[in-house]
Amino acid sequence: MPTSLLQNRRLQVLLGLTVVCIIAVFMHGPIAQWDSYHHFADTRTMLGIPNALNVLSNIPFLIAGLAGLWLLRTHGRPETQVANICFCFGLALTCFGSAYYHLAPDNAGLVWDRLPMTLAFMSFLAAVVSEHIDVKLGQRLLIPLLAIGIASVWYWHWSELQGAGDLRAYALVQFYPSLCIPLIVWMFPRKNIGVQYLVFAVIAYVAAKFLEAGDARIYSLLGFISGHTLKHIVAALPGWFVVKQAVSS
Repeated sequence: MPTSLLQNRRLQVLLGLTVVCIIAVFMHGPIAQWDSYHHFADTRTMLGIPNALNVLSNIPFLIAGLAGLWLLRTHGRPETQVANICFCFGLALTCFGSAYYHLAPDNAGLVWDRLPMTLAFMSFLAAVVSEHIDVKLGQRLLIPLLAIGIASVWYWHWSELQGAGDLRAYALVQFYPSLCIPLIVWMFPRKNIGVQYLVFAVIAYVAAKFLEAGDARIYSLLGFISGHTLKHIVAALPGWFVVKQAVSS
């Protein structure tokens, strides 16, 4: 990292926060995947598809990812093009990974659900670093960040096979960007890059988490659709908003 960047006080604050998050997560004991995670409210079979609505509701991820790849062909910004393409691939692959997992939810299937999500999280973080802090820094971070994301899922799966499951690395990969990206956008403001879309993405992401937590309650209340199914639909919106931000001028 260039010396001039290291001397930037805002970046020092960000790096300090990163270190604190890493230390806090790994001071916590190992976190195994809880069995109840795989128990969803809506298990209906439709058209011969088990857990049909939880499977089919992943289609919006594919639509958002493919639409993003199409738009980036002509409207992407060169400094973040590679990271945004990786993001869209991660988004599209989430459709297949999550659908596969929901056919028969278990830890083995969950690996394929989580891998493409880490690609999306990490490539988005690299793109934000390029746009708001330093172009070359973000580009150099892309491959290491993707590798960290993949490694976090591999480590969790390996630890489960050893009988000592540990979700800490994956938890850091999933939630750290949610904390870090808004801070970067706030501390390193840039004009004309569609920041409003990032705000919409954060709102939709938070809404999706609430729907996920209320899976059974929402299904009991509505009777025809569960919170987890709605979570898939709403969770695709942040992906679309990120795409819109990536092609805004």
